[in-house]
Amino acid sequence: MDKKTKKMGQPSGSSLSWLFTIGVIVVAAIASYFIWSRIMGNPDYFEGRNLEGGRVLGGNYLAIIYRGGPIVPLLMTVLLVLLTFSFERAITIIKARGRGGINVFVKNLQIYLSENKIDEAIVACDRQKGSLANVMRAGLVRYKVLQTDTTMDKDQKILALQKEFEEATALELPMLSKNLVILSTIASISVLIGLLGTVLGMIRAFKALAQAGAPDSLALATGISEALVNTAFGIAGSLLAIVLYNYFSTLIDNFTYKIDEAGFSLVQSFAASTK
Repeated sequence: MDKKTKKMGQPSGSSLSWLFTIGVIVVAAIASYFIWSRIMGNPDYFEGRNLEGGRVLGGNYLAIIYRGGPIVPLLMTVLLVLLTFSFERAITIIKARGRGGINVFVKNLQIYLSENKIDEAIVACDRQKGSLANVMRAGLVRYKVLQTDTTMDKDQKILALQKEFEEATALELPMLSKNLVILSTIASISVLIGLLGTVLGMIRAFKALAQAGAPDSLALATGISEALVNTAFGIAGSLLAIVLYNYFSTLIDNFTYKIDEAGFSLVQSFAASTK
């Protein structure tokens, strides 16, 4: 049976990815609600153990955040999802870099290629065990085969080598950029969720002002507090998401450049050694 044939009932990588994403969101939501309701909403933080009308004791920041309202656990969920997938991307990129420095690895490959030491270059790829090494190993194996192939001319061999390199690259790069869309989405929706909490808080504040007679100062303060807490949470989440997204994107771009550089050296070395 062909290795590419899927076994009946076996979930695909895409399905597992979606299950992981949904699982992370669900767990983050449960954890956020627990933290907000049980830890931040500890009655001991409020005067008279009154969560709604009691004054916050000692300026406790957890209690102040709790007064931000039900939008707070939603923002906390977004933040936890952001941290989880940032950690996951960091592990993936570290694994993709393999052992040792990439610059040193590429330089050693270029030396091996200039000396036509293909077997040594393949062994170096096996030791490095990164995404770049996987791509280069596929190209080097194809390189060896093409060196002894007498059915194709030089241009056909170069095209075949370039195709092999491109196919190997196409298999590795998607894993590097996977889940970055979640970070970019969080960068946008975090601010919007924060603004939603701000609007709800201001509605409560204006409702207190609209009451007949003297305004309810506690309700007014609670509404303003809810608005400010959600605004702060939303901006902080968006800021962190933007920084992390740009950071990982830069790492991936640099990694892609190294793959292209190594591939160019491979093709040029083959072209120079082939008659």
